[in-house]
Amino acid sequence: MLYKTVILSLGLLSLINCKTQKEANVSTENQVENSGNLTKNTKDGSIIYFNEGENRFLNKYQMNVTFKRISEDSRCPKDVNCIWAGVAVAEIEVMGTATRPMTLSLATVDNKGRNYHQSADFNGYKITLMEVNPYPEAAQGSNTLNGKYRIGIKIQKSDEDSTMK
Repeated sequence: MLYKTVILSLGLLSLINCKTQKEANVSTENQVENSGNLTKNTKDGSIIYFNEGENRFLNKYQMNVTFKRISEDSRCPKDVNCIWAGVAVAEIEVMGTATRPMTLSLATVDNKGRNYHQSADFNGYKITLMEVNPYPEAAQGSNTLNGKYRIGIKIQKSDEDSTMK
């Protein structure tokens, strides 16, 4: 009789523990989805933030977005006078649910002469690079920022007459 009581109580304790762990995981996921670090609403739409190397499926747009890396960062450092403001170019890989992956190189400025584009069309959406952080400082080179970059992109429905770039 004592043997059955011990086994029953151990089984009951393990079931209670499983339920407690499940509730803790659900609340953590809600905090991540609702945190202000992932998106920021503006009057023109939402800016979606990615850390370098981060991959996320955006259910609203039915596409997977990966911020691969910053391939170029020639922005003028803070507190330095420069002739040209410079540019940062982010490599972003996008893939729709029924498309192959495509790497977009989005820049902080539009300069057709140097082949810099701030926006690109993909799968019926216009993807625009809005922010690149942190901004370089004079004391540190841009190589020290590798792996620490964070970008903000805006995704909008494309105009009907636009074509894929």
